[in-house]
Parts: sequence; structure tokens; C-alpha cells
Amino acid sequence: MAKILLVEDNEMNQDMLSRRLNRKGYEVIIASDGAKGLAMSMSDKPDIVLMDMSLPIMDGWEATRRLKADSSTKNIPVIALTAHAMSGDREKSLSAGCDDYETKPIELPRLLQKIENLLQRNPVV
Repeated sequence: MAKILLVEDNEMNQDMLSRRLNRKGYEVIIASDGAKGLAMSMSDKPDIVLMDMSLPIMDGWEATRRLKADSSTKNIPVIALTAHAMSGDREKSLSAGCDDYETKPIELPRLLQKIENLLQRNPVV
């Protein structure tokens, strides 16, 4: 079973997305800010990170940059989750180190496909 770290500060989004991912067979752990997300990436070694970009304490862009700069976490795939669908936001997320990008509101079938594609590149051991 793949372990997903959901880094999301909105409790309603945490609850809705984690329940839907659990039903699909994923183990979901949750961090409510970028600093906790970074710490949990290092301690829990998730198979994939779903990273909200607008987070308190440390935003998702900085958390992703630090995650990808650390040799112990650099290979963990990160999917940016953002309500920002402005021109250049996708590129900003990818340049921070995100492996993919998904806009909110989340379209679950599309997100699941992105998760599966990234997990196939980095198989769960």
C-alpha cells in the first residue's frame, strides 16, 4: 500500500481528500503546514507528497525546494495542489521541484492517474 503525505491546511480539504484516497487503498498521513510537511517527509518517508502551495509557516514552494534539496527525500514525487491556476503557476511549481501539478477543486480521477503514473516511476518497496 502506497503512503501519501497530504500537506494541506484546510481541514475540509484534508478530510475530503484523505477519505477518498483511503477508499482507493492508500495510506494517508496529514501535515497542516509546509514546515510539518517537510519534517514528515524526512521522518515518515512517504511514497508521494500532495503539496498545497498556499500554506502557513512555510509555503509549498519552499517546502518542496527543501524536500528536493535533501538527499534523503529528493526522490519522493511531489504533486502541487493549488487553487492558483494563473499563467505561470504551473511553471513556478515545476521549477520549485514538483513532479506534477493539479488545480483545485481536485478532480479525483485525474489526480489518481497522476499519482499512479508517479508511483510507477518510483515503485513502492
